[in-house]
Amino acid sequence: MNNPIVAIIGRPNVGKSTIFNRMVGRKLAIVDEESGVTRDIKFHDAEWNGKYFTVVDTGGLVPHSEDKMEQCILSQAAIAIEKADLIIFAVDNKVGVTPLDKHITELLRPVADRIITVANKVDNEKSELGVYEFQELGLGKVIGISALNGHNFAEFLDELTDHLPELEVEEEEEADYTAVAIVGKPNVGKSSLVNQITGQQAVIVTEEPGTTRDSIHLNFFYKEQQWRLIDTAGLRKKSKVDFGVEYFSNLRSIRSIDNSDIVVIMMDATQKISAQDKRIIRYARKKYKNIILVINKWDLIEKDGKTIYKFIDYYEYTLDFASYAPLVFISAKFGTKVAKLLDKIIDVRENNFERIKTSDLNKFIEKTVAKVPPRHPSRKHVKVYYCTEAEVDPPTFVFSVNNPSLITKNYKRYLLNEIRKEYGFEGVTLKLKFKER
Repeated sequence: MNNPIVAIIGRPNVGKSTIFNRMVGRKLAIVDEESGVTRDIKFHDAEWNGKYFTVVDTGGLVPHSEDKMEQCILSQAAIAIEKADLIIFAVDNKVGVTPLDKHITELLRPVADRIITVANKVDNEKSELGVYEFQELGLGKVIGISALNGHNFAEFLDELTDHLPELEVEEEEEADYTAVAIVGKPNVGKSSLVNQITGQQAVIVTEEPGTTRDSIHLNFFYKEQQWRLIDTAGLRKKSKVDFGVEYFSNLRSIRSIDNSDIVVIMMDATQKISAQDKRIIRYARKKYKNIILVINKWDLIEKDGKTIYKFIDYYEYTLDFASYAPLVFISAKFGTKVAKLLDKIIDVRENNFERIKTSDLNKFIEKTVAKVPPRHPSRKHVKVYYCTEAEVDPPTFVFSVNNPSLITKNYKRYLLNEIRKEYGFEGVTLKLKFKER
């Protein structure tokens, strides 16, 4: 489910980051007396009275500035204004209306129906008198708050949630599909792959990276099963997310992973694995998503009889933390091995719902534990009694032990690897839980 996006806009040093932190309930944004601390946009999910939304904290706006960083922040905010479902315009009650506030007001006026103006730093009822000065901006009601001590903050959140758009709930019969997110860095060929799979020019394909600005959902049938493809904008390194368009594309891509059943992570065969590729894979693992690694542009590689094995060794060694994810080498441009990828997606989906009989599982676990008994540095006694596969999607193995805190990370990894050796689960991120008997 995609939460509505709530963006916080305002000039520097009005307390946007403090508002953000109080809204999400934790100190995620840096708070400093020096203006301009928030250089990159930050986001986090929040909830109030049963309503969920994603809060976006932007840098302070300085229109007409010659400073490149401030120009960048202005570009980010412009896209935030365009993309956000609701905008919080933050002003400083202690300073009053400034020329910069008036200029930002003109930027916001075309979307005045999506604006909630908050005058921050209203510490008590006496200081609320200054709030009325901001009515002259002409953006409707102004709410006086103190993000620092929480004065009037609950009333502000009540107002905010009243203005959130209603989420569209999909019909149950329409939800009978497997969602496949195609993610990766810009220009690795995601849109070309989507076109090959759907057999149509469903999305624009271009050599210029970053063409796909938002996630595109496409439904199709393959082998009598319904699938939904989620084609996302390329995920860039944070340091290279220089403009709002790229930032919101990254946010949409992360959401696409969250909303998917299977994540197809595309990489370029002509390039080395990057730190960003690893981050994408780790994020998908953290969310317990099924993972398939697709190496595109295989047609551009000069090959001999050993080339494929060299590439497999390289990817398996560099991405050893995701060794369970299958590797598929394709050419999205020419459609080579795309059918193999689709078959692999079906295999991984079936693996995700595989259930092992408890009796068989416990016989195997008993042998596994006997082969390498659990130990703890404290030399305290560690005992594994039994195991059951409690859930599927993702497959979740619950171990009954005498003391869960004594099960080390290395031993958890050992159990996980042994389960994979015995039962496969190719492409599936398994979950292990340990409970005291």
